[in-house]
Amino acid sequence: MNKESKSNTNIPLMDNPISAGFPGLAQGNESSSLNLHDLLVENKTATYFIRVKGDSMEGAGIFDNDILVVDRSKEIATGKIVIASLNGEFTVKRLEIQKNTIFLHAENPKYRKIAVTKDCDFEIFGVVTYNIHRQV
Repeated sequence: MNKESKSNTNIPLMDNPISAGFPGLAQGNESSSLNLHDLLVENKTATYFIRVKGDSMEGAGIFDNDILVVDRSKEIATGKIVIASLNGEFTVKRLEIQKNTIFLHAENPKYRKIAVTKDCDFEIFGVVTYNIHRQV
């Protein structure tokens, strides 16, 4: 890969959205560009990328080998998908806070939710803001 392909380059952005329903006519004119870094990274100093391993979040559209964009500056709240460390192991799960208990939910019925107790070594490392998923 050459140096230019690794840099933050702008890629053409078609101004007319494409129909996801009934096919429309292609306009074929590009009049602006898009830098994916600018689109995906809101807070440069608080953002990182991480690759997914496993199937526990497939119900949320997060699959094995996807790349997640994670922002440490985003508010941690119920319903957010987070990157967390639980007893020394990193995981991606949906966060649920009920009264004084934190739960980590998988988005796959093969896995049960995890209650985070006071005896757990637990830390949240950021909120998932985007999922980069390769179509095959």
